[in-house]
Amino acid sequence: MAHLLNTSFLPSSSALHRKPIFPPSFRAASGNRARTQIQAKIREIFMPALSSTMTEGKIVSWVKSEGDKLSKGESVVVVESDKADMDVETFYDGFLAAIMVEEGGLAAVGSPIALLAETEDEIEQAKSKAGTSSSSSSSPPHAAELTSSSSPEPQSEKVPDNVGPIPEVKAAPSVAVASSHPASEGGKRIVASPYAKKLAKELKVDLGRIVGSGPLGRIVSKDVEAAAVTAASSAAAVGGADAAGGKSAAIEWGSVVPFTTMQSAVSRNMVESLAVPTFRVGYTITTDALDALYKKIKSKGVTMTALLAKATALALVKHPVINSGCRDGKSFTYNSSINIAVAVAIDGGLITPVLQDADKVDIYSLSRKWKELVDKARAKQLQPHEYNTGTFTLSNLGMFGVDRFDAILPPGTGAIMAVGASEPTVVATKDGRIGMKSQMQVNVTADHRVIYGADLASFLQTLSKIIEDPKDLTF
Repeated sequence: MAHLLNTSFLPSSSALHRKPIFPPSFRAASGNRARTQIQAKIREIFMPALSSTMTEGKIVSWVKSEGDKLSKGESVVVVESDKADMDVETFYDGFLAAIMVEEGGLAAVGSPIALLAETEDEIEQAKSKAGTSSSSSSSPPHAAELTSSSSPEPQSEKVPDNVGPIPEVKAAPSVAVASSHPASEGGKRIVASPYAKKLAKELKVDLGRIVGSGPLGRIVSKDVEAAAVTAASSAAAVGGADAAGGKSAAIEWGSVVPFTTMQSAVSRNMVESLAVPTFRVGYTITTDALDALYKKIKSKGVTMTALLAKATALALVKHPVINSGCRDGKSFTYNSSINIAVAVAIDGGLITPVLQDADKVDIYSLSRKWKELVDKARAKQLQPHEYNTGTFTLSNLGMFGVDRFDAILPPGTGAIMAVGASEPTVVATKDGRIGMKSQMQVNVTADHRVIYGADLASFLQTLSKIIEDPKDLTF
C-alpha cells in the first residue's frame, strides 16, 4: 500500500501569482505560514502522514546524503511512523540539496525535512536557505508528490504459538562481518549514515564489525545502539558486573528516556480510551477439547492464536453488537466485517495486527496469515490496513503464567478480551464428584454506551460453548 509524501516548489516572485495547487491534507498541516522566496526551482520534502493516527514522524535513516543525485523511484529516507518504518521514494529527478531534520530527529506531519534541487547549480543556494525555509514556510504554489513503500524485509523469525503480546527477542548483531552495502567498494569503505557515525564515535563502537540493517545494508543509528548494548552485556557477563544488585548492564538506572514515536501513539490512544465509560465481565472456560484439537492439527501449521481468533469470530457472528463500535458518542456502527485484532508486544511498543474476516477464513489460512502478520509487525512493516481495521481485540498474557487481567479498550471499538493462562483445575462435576479440567479465565472490557451486561454474558456463553465443543473451528 503506497502512502503519499508531499514536496513543493519554493517559488520565485512571479510564481506567487499562480493559484496554489496542493493536496487537502497538506493544507491542514501547513497552515498560513509565510514563505521565503527563492529564485530557483527547489522543492521542499515534507514529513508524510503514514497512518491516520500519525502526528509526527522520526527520521530512521537518510538513504541518500546531501549532494546525491536522485532518480525517480529511488529511496531517499526511512521514516518511522507510530506503527511502522517506511522507505520514502522520490517521484522526481534532482539532487538532495539540504537535509533539515537529521537522523533520530522528529518532525510534525506536513513540516519540511529536506530540500530537493532540480539542478546541481542550485544545491548551494538551497543549503543557504534551508534554515529559513524550515522555520518560515507556507502553502506552495505547486505541489509534487513522493511515495513510500515498505522497507526491505529482514529474515523471518519463528513465531511462538500463542496469542497477544509476543515478546520480541532481539538477535544480537553480528560482530564478524562488515556492512555489505553496494557502495562499500568491496568492503574497503564503511557505509553508514552520518548520525550512525557520530553515535559510534560517542559510544566507542567499531563500525567495521557491524552488519547494517538499513536499506541495502547501510548502517543506521539503531545498529550502533544495539552493538553498544551487546558489548556492554558481554562485558558484564565476563566481569560479573552488577551480579549482587541484579541490575541490567543495558539500562542506565535513574535515566529519563523520551517516548518513541510508537510509545507516544500508544499513550494518546490509552488516554483517549479512558474517556469511554467501560465495564468488565469475567468468565471461566474449559479448554480440554480445544487443547486436544490443537495437538491434533498443530503439525499442519495451526496456531493457538488462530484457533482462539476463529472461535471468537464465530461467537461474534451471533452477537453483532459486541462487534460494533462508537466513535462520536452519538451513534454506533454494526461493522460489516469481523476483523480480529490481536495485541502483540514489539520492541518499543505495542501493535495489533488484524486477522480480517476471521469468521470466513479457514483455520489453516488464518494460521498462515497470523505468522505473516507477526513477522511484519516485528520488522515494523505492517501496512495501515493490517493494524487499524480491527473490530474486536484479543490480548493474552497466558504465556507468562498470568491467570487473569484487565485490558484497556482500543478507541472506536466495542470490546476487548483479555485471555489468561489455561491451567489444570480441580472442579466439581455435575454428578457430585471431583475431577480435573483445564480452564482459562477471560475478562472482556466493553463500551457501556453500546454494550450492556446481558450482551456480554450471552456472548461469553456462546464463546464458551464453541471452545468446549470446537468441531466448527476446522470448517
